[in-house]
Amino acid sequence: MHQTVTKPIDSTRRWWVLAIVVAAQFMFGVDAFIVNVAIPTIAVDLHATPAQIESVIAIYLIAYATLVVTGGRLGDIHGTKNVFLAGVLGFTATSLWCGLAQSGAELIIARLAQGATAALMVPQVLATLHLLFTDETRSRAFAIYGIVLGLAGAAGFLLGGLLVTIDLAHTGWRSVFFVNVPCGLVIAAAAWRIMPTVPRRSGTRLDIKGSVVLFAGLLCLIGPLLFGHDVGWAPWLWAVMVLGGLILFAFVRLEHAVARSGGMPLIDLTLLADAAFLRGLGAAFFFFVANLSFYLVMTLYMQRGLRIPPLEAGMAFIPLALAFVVASRHSGVRARHRGTKVLIEGCALQIAGLAALALVAGSMESPTAITLALTMIVFGYGQGLVMAPLSGAVLSTVKPVAAGSASGAYGTTAQIGNAAGVAAIGAVFFAIEALQSARAGFLVSLVLFVTLIMICAAFLSWMRRASARS
Repeated sequence: MHQTVTKPIDSTRRWWVLAIVVAAQFMFGVDAFIVNVAIPTIAVDLHATPAQIESVIAIYLIAYATLVVTGGRLGDIHGTKNVFLAGVLGFTATSLWCGLAQSGAELIIARLAQGATAALMVPQVLATLHLLFTDETRSRAFAIYGIVLGLAGAAGFLLGGLLVTIDLAHTGWRSVFFVNVPCGLVIAAAAWRIMPTVPRRSGTRLDIKGSVVLFAGLLCLIGPLLFGHDVGWAPWLWAVMVLGGLILFAFVRLEHAVARSGGMPLIDLTLLADAAFLRGLGAAFFFFVANLSFYLVMTLYMQRGLRIPPLEAGMAFIPLALAFVVASRHSGVRARHRGTKVLIEGCALQIAGLAALALVAGSMESPTAITLALTMIVFGYGQGLVMAPLSGAVLSTVKPVAAGSASGAYGTTAQIGNAAGVAAIGAVFFAIEALQSARAGFLVSLVLFVTLIMICAAFLSWMRRASARS
């Protein structure tokens, strides 16, 4: 049974629906950057240990990445509108809890809950776009989605620094969480009135066993990557990761057993036969491995290597974010005429931007923040050309009945890539910085980024050939 709305939605109204769901995506994106900006203040105010502060970020990522497939599947079962509303209201409530937290331990628990509610909310964004925009407007809708991603990054850097600095109503860092409350309530009210209702799929229920096994498997894989540096990459970490791999292998077998018994697997098994979708997930993984890790390494290089003040270092990313927004707008038009070729072109521009950064860092002893900001524009434009249409390209061969499941799989892949990149490339940077310098660590990291983007481009080309045959 395909997931359809109860009555056709007119073309004007669906753009209002788009505005609602991307507003939720914007809130989610801003939250990621705004919390990073506030972390030093949080540490002082709550007397949090370094491990607790790292956990504030890591536990949110773990909760989101391990539950987003479940969130997507719940959208398939109960309808995207119902699950979206539950996610937005949950994200709003847990944001309030985060802002009211009185200790590092309480904030970690609140962030775990916030990540879980985000896993309900975010998959419905892509699923809604996939269901409502099936004609020539599809590329435009996904371009708007990409623009919002870029604006969220820029807004997060600016809003985080602004809220912490002005100490709104003497709330300090807590305001970075409180700001989600009015935004979430407005989004929920608008969604309740405007989003089309998708009927519940009768006779279906969530694969609870599959959810638990997937959560355990991904937790075993992601946890060691995020916390490995703190425990010196102890041998037992690798054993945990191997266990995670075995659990995920068992998960696939379990899903096949659920399907044979007439149940509804957590992941739509037809996706495993979609070569273009699987290759697209491979491209997304390598793209996102080089995504958050780039911003981490760039920030470390500027602040630790060049001694650029935090606010000035944060402002250096604004031109990149604006270039990302411009590219996201351009990518929609170009994707209509050139298809997935625009993604490969974006990879080429990212590589050119990384090469320019390597030239600047290698030839100048102390490049200024302005110099680095201008150099990063090329990378930002290339990244926007890829990220904006990437999700739409990966989901293009997916049937509507599996939209939620596929969106969840895409979200999980992206977050696993982000976590793996931050852990692995961050570890390389710190190791080389300790042996030589932050500059040397930065240059080696740039080489790794180029390699990852090249692999991403290869997967995109592979995906394109599979799409042409389907």
